[in-house]
Amino acid sequence: MKGRVVLLDRIGDRAAAAMMVDGVLEELVIDPDTDAPLPGAIYRAVADRPMKGQGGIFVKLPGGSGFLRQVSGIAPGQRLLVQVTGPTEEGKATPVTARLLFKSRFAIITPEAPGLNISRRIRDEEARADLAALATEGMAGADPRLGLILRSACAEAEPETVAEDIAAMRGLAEAMLADLDGGPELLLDAPGAHDLAWRDWLDPAPDEVVSEDGCFADHGVHEAIDALLAAEVALPGGGHMVIEPTRALVAVDVNTGPDTSPAAALKANVAAARDLPRQLRLRGLGGQVVIDFAPVPKRDRTILDQVIKAAFKAEGEANLAGWTSLGLYEMTRRRDRLALRGLLA
Repeated sequence: MKGRVVLLDRIGDRAAAAMMVDGVLEELVIDPDTDAPLPGAIYRAVADRPMKGQGGIFVKLPGGSGFLRQVSGIAPGQRLLVQVTGPTEEGKATPVTARLLFKSRFAIITPEAPGLNISRRIRDEEARADLAALATEGMAGADPRLGLILRSACAEAEPETVAEDIAAMRGLAEAMLADLDGGPELLLDAPGAHDLAWRDWLDPAPDEVVSEDGCFADHGVHEAIDALLAAEVALPGGGHMVIEPTRALVAVDVNTGPDTSPAAALKANVAAARDLPRQLRLRGLGGQVVIDFAPVPKRDRTILDQVIKAAFKAEGEANLAGWTSLGLYEMTRRRDRLALRGLLA
């Protein structure tokens, strides 16, 4: 099916959401069957011990510990609010940050980052002026530590709806920032799959939103998930890449397949580089990534560099380290969700 379709369904007894663009799976979220801290959740934590040489400090969370990459101004025993930034790996502390974000469909409240900001994607000057007035009114008298970002979805929303959203997020943030008494405690759950889809996937507006039971089967989502669980990914022209996560890193091997033309290696490498961000995102893979591209002359690496940079431009925190002396390409990508294979195990 052509167009952008958001699908809300269930996998087993767990809520799940998917976004298909021209028949290709672009986003997938499944509620986990776990009590572990999830990305986006906010906790009251207690500072524990700093880790010298690692630039961070352990904090106590309910039933476990978190690692905060911040030491300055934090003393052992201090109460503070933290937000989970990534999945908890077995045997490791949960990654957290003290830079909280209270996010809804229209507004984001930013504690310790004051200021009123409007999405750059809203270009109409009259609309920006109206939203600036709404933001000023909505944040009048607020805690001076709070900032506000109005998201691009505000451009198509009714002013009353945006004002209500600002008030709700502001009230939540102010109440939570004042709740520092007591031991480690979960204060705000991470958004569920359906909530996250409604919050983040409806701007720009999709061509269709389908929420009937069984819609995943009707739109080929199950087949797309099965393909993600396989190591081998078919590429145009008969080539393929193999994505294999290990405990230390994610290894990616690109092969040309039966194509023996002079440009076969470059074509396979370009196709793999363009699809790799989507594959890593949907599979929930991150950390160190090492890519063994099909052999190409060094002069062609410049083309690959440009393709990789363009592909990962919209992927958030990705560090493209570049080529090694052995001809491998190294990069890192922040883990921002649970691994798909673990979710469906």
